[in-house]
Amino acid sequence: MRRLVLVSLLIAACVAPKSQLRHDVFFASRPGDPRERHLANLRQLTRGGENAEAYFSFDGGRLIFQSTRPPFACDQIFTMDLQGKNLQLLSTGKGRTTCAYFYPDNRHFIYASTHEQNPQCPPRPSAAGGYVWSLDPNYDIYLASLDDLTPRPLTRTPGYDAEATVSPKGNRIVFTSVRDGDVELYTMNLDGSDVRRITHELGYDGGAFFSPDGSMLVWRASRPAPGKETEEYLALLAQGLVRPSRLEIYVASADGTNVRRLTHNGAANFAPAWHPSGKKIIFVSNLHDPKSRNFDLYLMNLDGTGLERVTYFEDFDGFPMFSPDGKTLVFCSNRYNTKPGETNVFLADWVD
Repeated sequence: MRRLVLVSLLIAACVAPKSQLRHDVFFASRPGDPRERHLANLRQLTRGGENAEAYFSFDGGRLIFQSTRPPFACDQIFTMDLQGKNLQLLSTGKGRTTCAYFYPDNRHFIYASTHEQNPQCPPRPSAAGGYVWSLDPNYDIYLASLDDLTPRPLTRTPGYDAEATVSPKGNRIVFTSVRDGDVELYTMNLDGSDVRRITHELGYDGGAFFSPDGSMLVWRASRPAPGKETEEYLALLAQGLVRPSRLEIYVASADGTNVRRLTHNGAANFAPAWHPSGKKIIFVSNLHDPKSRNFDLYLMNLDGTGLERVTYFEDFDGFPMFSPDGKTLVFCSNRYNTKPGETNVFLADWVD
């Protein structure tokens, strides 16, 4: 799941040994914005660096997330408890990683990494033609566990394989791949077998999450119009790039049938996640910002109605996820930074 926040990414090698990792503890209560009525008891769990995509374990006791922090020059995968303590590096410290997620046993986890094909931090795409995401062909999806951090590949196809999450049923993984020439969603068994393609329309499909009962999926997608938009999309795709300036939120059955589009605002909507009730979706959007630079959290019903703004910070709020019991929300934000470009992990009690 790629970031929409414009932060500075270093491109030096990231091969420092684990023994050099600092295990700083930081946990701070923060004042809330009175307009953010759904959020109470706001807590900041990380301090400094670029921390993103923090997701709960299925028992709600831990978070797994990606972070660029010393001594690493690009994203690696970490876990911590809900007080920001017991920080542990889970990935190899080589290459770039993204999109980590626990299995329902709360021990095994998956993430995408470039470390086997390129142990150095890959360069970020040029911004000369506007903001784009890289579909790095060196990404594959790996399985490891808290008991054995040795990563085992689940995908081996040429090109980009990433953005994987796991069904609460404990039977399928959904992920994004370019293996058939477009950016599509696929599912597979937990061991990487029985791969099935579930989206079939031209455009980027990614960042999918299973519903709490495993019966549905929610994801972000682009649907370029015929003509100039399609030509630009295909030209970028040929370079391993995608432009995320217009993404809409979709839902479907877990097998890809019964597709429904929930948003129609032409903005950059991304990072959709389920409320544990299965009846609401929380997501990130810049729909309220004419300059398209400020991202906040929004809530809507499963049919796209009842849109409600959740956060009001004048920069980036993103990557929301509810705890399994629905009592806590985790998200990542630029708020309370000590310097520009930082993104930190926050928890808040959820108030309906």
